[in-house]
Formats: sequence, C-alpha cells, structure tokens
Amino acid sequence: MYKVNLMDDEIGVEQGRKVIDEIKKYADEDDDIKNIIACKVNQRIKSLYYEIQEDCSIKYIYTNSPEGMRLYVKGLVFILMKAVDDLYPECKVEVNYALGDALFCKINNLDIIDENIVKIRKRMKEIIDEDIPIVKRKLSAQEVKDIYMAEGYDEKLGIINEKGHTALSLYYLEETHGYFYGKMPISTSYMKKYDLKKYEYGVVLMYPSKNNSNIILSSNMPKKLYNTFFEYEDFYKTLGIKNIADLNKYIKDGEIGNVIRISEAMHEKKIANIADRIVKDANHQVVLIAGPSSSGKTTFAQRLGIQLAVNKTKYVTISMDNYFVDREYTPLDENGDYDFESLKAVDVELLNKNINSLLNGETIKLPLFDFKTGVRQYSEKEYKLDKNDIIILEGIHALNDELTYTIPIEKKFKIFVSALTVLNVDTFNRISTSDSRLIRRIIRDSLFRNYPIEGTMLRWESVRKGEDKYIFPYQENADVMFNTALPYEFALFKELIEKELKKIPDTSDYYSETNRLYTLLEMFLPLESGVIPVNSILREFIGDGCFYR
Repeated sequence: MYKVNLMDDEIGVEQGRKVIDEIKKYADEDDDIKNIIACKVNQRIKSLYYEIQEDCSIKYIYTNSPEGMRLYVKGLVFILMKAVDDLYPECKVEVNYALGDALFCKINNLDIIDENIVKIRKRMKEIIDEDIPIVKRKLSAQEVKDIYMAEGYDEKLGIINEKGHTALSLYYLEETHGYFYGKMPISTSYMKKYDLKKYEYGVVLMYPSKNNSNIILSSNMPKKLYNTFFEYEDFYKTLGIKNIADLNKYIKDGEIGNVIRISEAMHEKKIANIADRIVKDANHQVVLIAGPSSSGKTTFAQRLGIQLAVNKTKYVTISMDNYFVDREYTPLDENGDYDFESLKAVDVELLNKNINSLLNGETIKLPLFDFKTGVRQYSEKEYKLDKNDIIILEGIHALNDELTYTIPIEKKFKIFVSALTVLNVDTFNRISTSDSRLIRRIIRDSLFRNYPIEGTMLRWESVRKGEDKYIFPYQENADVMFNTALPYEFALFKELIEKELKKIPDTSDYYSETNRLYTLLEMFLPLESGVIPVNSILREFIGDGCFYR
C-alpha cells in the first residue's frame, strides 16, 4: 500500500492502481469525472492511466484550467484527424494557428464545402460517443521514422533526428496515430463540447472558452487577426520556414543570417507603411497602441516615432502607466488585491484633459507615476504640439474608446501589437502565441528586473486574465495589426533561458509549466544573441538595444 495525498485527502492505494480508478472512488459528488482530464503526480503531469508506484501527492487537472484546456484541444485535434482519416483517407489535417478559442486548420486535398464539413462534424460526434481509448504505444525511433517517411511528414523526421531519440511514443486512436508532445486525454469521451465550421480556405475547430467550460464561442471569427496570421504565414513560406525543422536547417547550414536580415527588414517596412498611413490623413492626431504583455510595444512605438520623423512629423509619446490613480484609490479585484489592469485604475479624466490641451496647442506638464510610493508626480519638462504634430499613446486600454472618450473617432489611429507565432512544431503540433510572450517576459524579468522565473509564473495567470478582459475583446477595433514575432526568436531564447528553466525543482508549483517550456526550447538549435540587430524588437527583452528601455 502507498500513502497518497489525493486532493489534500490522505488515502491508501495498492501498488499498480491507476489514478482513474482512485478518482472514480474518491471524487467529490460535485465533480463531473469527465471534467478531470489528467492529473499531477508530484507536480508532474500524468495521464489518468498512470499506475501509482510510490508514496505521492495527486492533484486533479480540470478541463477549464489552462493545462486542462491544452490537453482538451490536443484531444479534439486528434479526433478531427481520425474523422478525416475515416472519411477521406487521402486527406491530412494541418493545424495552423489560434483564433480566439478556436484553431484554424487546413485539410489538404479536400474540397472545403459545407457537405464535407457536415460529414466530418458528424463523424467526430460518433468518435466521441464511442468513447474510444487514446492509447500510447512505445516504438523504436526507427519504427517511428519509417512510419512518417511513408506518410511524408518530413518535418517530424527532422526533429527526431536532431534530438537523437532511440525510442518514441505514438498515440493511437484505433488506426489513426500521431506524435503529440506531452500527455493526452485517455479517451475521446472527454472532449464532448466542440464545433467545426468552414472558414476562408480551411476550417475552424472551436472548443469551450477557457473561462467557461460550458460555452462554445460564436462563429464570428476575428477577421483582422486571421488576415495578420495569413500574411505572416505567407511571408514565412517565402523564407522557406514553416516549422522547427526548417529553422534548424538554416541554423545548422550557417544561413540564418539572411533570414534575420530579411525578417528585420520586413518589420521596418511594415512600420514605415504604418507611419505613411498615419500622416496621409491629416485627421490622425492621436495614435493609440495596445497589445498584450511582452509584445514589444515599447520598441514598436519608438521605431514608429522614427518613421514619423522621416515623414517630417513631430510627436509626443504618452504612457498610460503615468495616469494611474494614486494607490489609495486603486480598485481591488475579487481577491482583494490591487487591480492595476482595470480601467478604473486610470485617471481617465486627466488623460483626456491633457490630450485635448495638447491638441489645442496649449503648453502642459505631463504626470509621472512613482510606482514605489504609489503617488502621481509631474515632469518638469513642458510639452506643446504644433498643428500637425501627433500624440502616441501606449497602454493596455488604448483600443477601448472609453479611455479616450472625448477624442473624436476620426482623430484616432489604432494599432494592435502582439507576438503572433506562425512557426509551428510540425503539421499538427502548434506553438502557442502566449508561450512566446511568456518566454519573452521570463527573460526580461530575469535580466532587467531581478525576478526569479517562479515569480514571473506566479503573476502570469493574473496578467493573462487581464488581457482576456481588457485587451483581446478590443483587438478587432484596430486600424492595423503589427506582428512582432520573428521566426528565430525561440532559438535565441534557448541560449538565454533553457538552463534556468531546467533548474526549477520538481517540488515547485510551476514545475510542469517550466518543464513544458524547456521541452519546447529543447527542439531548437541555439542562436547567439550577437547576430540580432540593435534595433530589433527582440532587444527589448534581451538587452543591448539602441533604444532606451
């Protein structure tokens, strides 16, 4: 018998018992067993089929948690793959990118017509209702290579060869198989809520909102976000980079320098084009920049200012952070903590007064918020705009018209900035855009704020909640979207953070997440920071850039 702490209850468990058996015995009556999609055994994510072989602590992973939803989506992708295999064996599913709580996928060699989508959706429901086990099988690396060579998945062969595996595990849904990274649900019946719809030249696979497991979001897809992803996907194709194996080949062959130069030039050209659009319309006097954490907004704003100067246009930059109300007036969240992400944490009246004063040609002093004392101060410098000068305002609420409610809409030009990762692991394993931003933030916090990794992870969930509430609902309001992601940044970050991620002990509450990021970075060949230009967006996170932080 082993001593097991199961959700803080001490129980005795016989050797070899599976976690799913204990959950069925001890889960609370309020728990729907199918909402427990996996578990953590001593902070390591395990399948519910895991056999208990030691004294341990076990925590449930629910589908509505970030980790649980990640497993849920992988399971849905597998079900979609099987449905397509069963109906159209000559066709293959390709997972591209996330559009809100949905994945945009292509189904190669299939006519994307309503009739075919209806058949696939129906077959998915049948697979879910049949409660088919998702089985993990261990094979030799050569066996896996032979399978993927026959199926034409060259990008998988590249990563397998780089990592030098002698044995690998494939997941099987009857005859359909896939090389998925990390754990999977134990059967198809765990993914009951989904939808599949035709969208553009592919399909969107929709799943429950991470904030409410009972809701499938509407089919109103974010069109501007999709167009931005599509544009960058096309650019990456021009570079010849679609997945990690392609990038690793450039690094191995010593040809990554040209990829870097072209990618950075593309960023500069797009920023120049945005500046041209702004000055082309004389009404545009207030440029509003918003985006989630670690998107590179600060560097983008400074590079945009340079391009405005090239257009002989002067500007004043205003940071929304300097308009926080004094700490004693800051609203509290549901946990009683300061809610700095709320619009009520901002002195909206003063911000609007200052913007209107500048637009009217008045001379003013801008506030400076002292984060140590939590009290507003004022700059000694005076600011005044001439007739055609521009205000650049950067901040979390910039795309929400309530922030600048007194400014006429025709005077505003709105820009959404984010790191929208187009590079994927392989055909059906994507890299999350939030992972890109999280790794950026970990590196910046470590290098410039003396924050430990676990400190960054502790705050990340709160940051993500604020983004979901205050940023993403307004992203489609933007006049233009700018993608700060660069194809080689994970290879660069590997050098800077991989060893530190490895140091996180398996007793840490954040072990499973940091280990997942380590496993992701492990797939990349390293890239030294010296090859990155001093004006790159990435310099905001790794340092030694030409802009002041």
